[in-house]
Amino acid sequence: MNITIIRNNQTYGPYAIEDVQRYVNHGTFLKYDIAYTETDTDRPKTVGYYLKKAGLRTSIEHEGNLFSQLGRIGRKMAFPFETLRQREWSSDTKLLILALVGLLPLAFGTFLGTGWLMFYAISLYFAAIWGMFFYTYFKTSQVRIKTTLIIFFLTQACVFVVFGLALNYLNVAYFLGNSNSFILKMLFFVLGVGVTEELVKSIPLYLISSRAREPLFPQTLVFYGLISGIAFGVFEGVEYQLGVNAEMEYGESFFSNIARLTSLPFLHATWCGIAGYFIAFARLYPKYRLSLYFLALSIPASLHGLYDTFTATLGGIGIILAILTGLFGVIMLMTYLRKGSSNRALFKE
Repeated sequence: MNITIIRNNQTYGPYAIEDVQRYVNHGTFLKYDIAYTETDTDRPKTVGYYLKKAGLRTSIEHEGNLFSQLGRIGRKMAFPFETLRQREWSSDTKLLILALVGLLPLAFGTFLGTGWLMFYAISLYFAAIWGMFFYTYFKTSQVRIKTTLIIFFLTQACVFVVFGLALNYLNVAYFLGNSNSFILKMLFFVLGVGVTEELVKSIPLYLISSRAREPLFPQTLVFYGLISGIAFGVFEGVEYQLGVNAEMEYGESFFSNIARLTSLPFLHATWCGIAGYFIAFARLYPKYRLSLYFLALSIPASLHGLYDTFTATLGGIGIILAILTGLFGVIMLMTYLRKGSSNRALFKE
């Protein structure tokens, strides 16, 4: 039996089966290399298949003992000092980014202690990960890194001013929060929490769109909305981790802290992304700006308020309803993005 062997699209042979056995024992060929015979060209098998069919066993030879093998390969494989000295690793940006992602949390805990600054740094860390994800999937030709950073920190400044000075209580719906009525609770979360927080997150979007030198695509403001939502989630997460979460039992606190760094900023981003979509259309078609600005606030505020209502009032079933509400928001945002071009036809005379 003569066998032809294929490895990495290179063809070798044909070889007698006994020679193939010897090559495998020597390590030249592998038992799982692709192989075929003159009569089996249309259905290639492996070297191991033909060796087994011929009743031939293999026993791969060792190249010396452990220490001689280490001496032979260690200098170039395990300890590539020449490559390290040439600093070829410094040009691998993917590797450096991976190192930052993997090691920064340890650095935060080591050098920043356990106070507010450490919580904020960890939140920024997760925000950066979300930001890179959004930048990869949602950026447009109009997106600028400088503008993205301005929006991120401007949102946090707006949050600090509004909630730090308790300006949110100018919204009379906040005074419904102490009620035991489900309806009044829902009005509190939708008209109070939802409207106020979604409006604060949208302020940078209104400013950026009004100062833009060209009409911004809806997708562009969706991206900026996602960034603004993440910025809000970072600030809110730090406040909860230092306040409410610190008073919980360990297991509940651990889960809540993780949620405040991952899922909840994502939800804030989704709701603000929806706002950005309608704000962009309001700037593109100013004759319809009243209704579009209304939608930019009412839809995210309703989704936000319903999510909070379900989690705060209905126990376990409420958590399920809240997750479904969050999922519905994501589906709505993706639908808006998909239908963006066709929706423009609605405004043509």
